[in-house]
Amino acid sequence: SGFDALRLLPRSSYDLVITDINMPDINGLEVIRFVRGSAHHREVAVLIISTQSSERDRSRGLALGADAFLAKPFTPEALRLAVSRSLSMRPSRRGGPQPASGSGV
Repeated sequence: SGFDALRLLPRSSYDLVITDINMPDINGLEVIRFVRGSAHHREVAVLIISTQSSERDRSRGLALGADAFLAKPFTPEALRLAVSRSLSMRPSRRGGPQPASGSGV
């Protein structure tokens, strides 16, 4: 849930956050606001997945700082590509740019 994300994010460093717009308690747009507003998480890649695939929802998420938007339903390959693209848009938290593709994604 969005509440769990906001509770867990400060506890560690992450390379990628995948969020849905529609979640109980706190929606994905609020999660994006938190990530982008946090000095510690500002550079984390953010991918939105959602059944709400209207241009308005996509634009709102991207305007808040999401790196990509993937409409449900999607294939495993589409998810892999979206994750890869999202990570390649952000500097690696280990130093240097992330590769656009690779194993383990």
